Amino acid sequence: MQSQALLNAGHPSTLVIPLTTKLVEDAEPLRLRVPAAGRLAKPSDLLMDQMRAIDNARLVKGPLHRLSNAQMKQIGSAFLEMIGLEP
Repeated sequence: MQSQALLNAGHPSTLVIPLTTKLVEDAEPLRLRVPAAGRLAKPSDLLMDQMRAIDNARLVKGPLHRLSNAQMKQIGSAFLEMIGLEP
């Protein structure tokens, strides 16, 4: 989860949001559901409260899945709500 501008600038780390296949219903904004698609074999929950930056050297296989603009907006809204800046 990172802007293309930072990736293009060669920023050495990338913000990641871990996934789990242990689904929990009605857990927004701490968890957001992502349906199976691309290399993501099962529906998964994004663990919004476990975001972290990792060194780009750890990214060896590329993204599991690219989220739609609507999904990215949902993540942005959830993040803002978690830090007390509701959209």
